[in-house]
Amino acid sequence: MANNQVDIKFPKGGLFFIIIGVAALIIFSKSTVTIGPGEGGVIFETLGDGINTDKTYSEGFHIVAPWNKMIVRKVRQQSISDEMNVLSVNGLEVKVNGTIWYEPEFKNLGLLIKTKGEDYERELLDPAINAAARSVVGRYTPEQLYSSKRDVIEQEILEEVQKLLKDQYLIVKRVLVEDVKLPTTIRTAIETKLKQEQESLEYEFRLAKAKKEAERQKIDAEGKATANKILSASLTDKILQEKGIEATLKLSESTNSKVIVIGSGKSGMPIILGNQ
Repeated sequence: MANNQVDIKFPKGGLFFIIIGVAALIIFSKSTVTIGPGEGGVIFETLGDGINTDKTYSEGFHIVAPWNKMIVRKVRQQSISDEMNVLSVNGLEVKVNGTIWYEPEFKNLGLLIKTKGEDYERELLDPAINAAARSVVGRYTPEQLYSSKRDVIEQEILEEVQKLLKDQYLIVKRVLVEDVKLPTTIRTAIETKLKQEQESLEYEFRLAKAKKEAERQKIDAEGKATANKILSASLTDKILQEKGIEATLKLSESTNSKVIVIGSGKSGMPIILGNQ
């Protein structure tokens, strides 16, 4: 039984057009770049002078020459965390955990990559953070680092980093010192001292409160004594007699008792006898 074979013949020049189409498709795919949200791009001109620093491309779809390359980097705010070993003012080794918020200058992204490379965090940011941390932490004692100086240290490190990165096309916005780790013996000693200081403050507060209460009672007693003295001086025998008569009259007018008045008391006041 004979095999039936079908010969497929391309039109003249068809194979050439297919090759051209495939090549065009490959070139087109190599020439298109989509830059995502919060990103920026710069062109690396392979046949030119390298990074084109004149323009930074924003989000969206872009077409570039197939022999060039689009370098895409994040340009929104980012953060980096690190643990640094630094020395305090008295030479004690301290570990500082911190986070720094930064972002590249959008319009100068090309200059940043051209001068510092694509890995500019490692080349530029990390050394600046470590240098600033060593400079600032070296001004303080372990106790200050552990307790009351955290916000001041953060601000000083931020200012130091901004000074080091001035005109370097990288913006540092905030520094957060999350933790300061001291040797166990030093930390325990500081905590004990802080506890004793707190107890001392509480004791002084109780003493001050008791002193104020004693002064208040003294003033109150002196006021009452003065009032009694004035009252005693004003109560003459005649006034007392008149007051007694008034009280006796009111009592005699009571409907709840029978009153008999007989004779007079030693002081001249009536004597009231009743059945209630």
